Amino acid sequence: MLTALSALMRTINGLNKLIGLIFSWAAVGIVLVCFAVVFERYVFGVTRLWAQDLYVWLNGAMFTGVAAFALLRGDHVRVDIFYRPASPRRKAIADLIGVIVFLLPFTYVVYEYCIGFVQRSWGLKEASANVGGMPGLFILKSFIIAFAVLVALQGISMAVRSILMLRNREDLIPEDYRYTPVAQAGKE
Repeated sequence: MLTALSALMRTINGLNKLIGLIFSWAAVGIVLVCFAVVFERYVFGVTRLWAQDLYVWLNGAMFTGVAAFALLRGDHVRVDIFYRPASPRRKAIADLIGVIVFLLPFTYVVYEYCIGFVQRSWGLKEASANVGGMPGLFILKSFIIAFAVLVALQGISMAVRSILMLRNREDLIPEDYRYTPVAQAGKE
């Protein structure tokens, strides 16, 4: 059973790592499109509304796409007063409680409240509200659902890591996903 949970954790981590690495490249696209928009505006006096929409939409897609990857890497903001100096076992307990009490209910609420909103957008084939703006806003809105699902999956991975830690099966947790011992926490 614990081996199967470990395989599930590794699969979720691999998926979010792949998606995160792919979508992190959107930052380059955002910078290039933004530069092009500003350059065209101030050098040629031309404004293309679709291009202005594009870099804002890329930004939204990137941040919703990499949220679970950031959770995997431990890059989200956390109040570290108690967590950082805690033992790996206490970190596992805190993560398990946090995932069950806060993270999974949050992602469920996001999913439930947004699914109708996204379905309506797809039904209308919604585009930018700007005349001459980007088509396909409905695709961008779908990233809200992807965000909720990917973050929930990463929460499940965190819960599995916690369970494995609490069951003294740290050997089933990948080296780069293990809890950092207290002595090494200050060196990061």
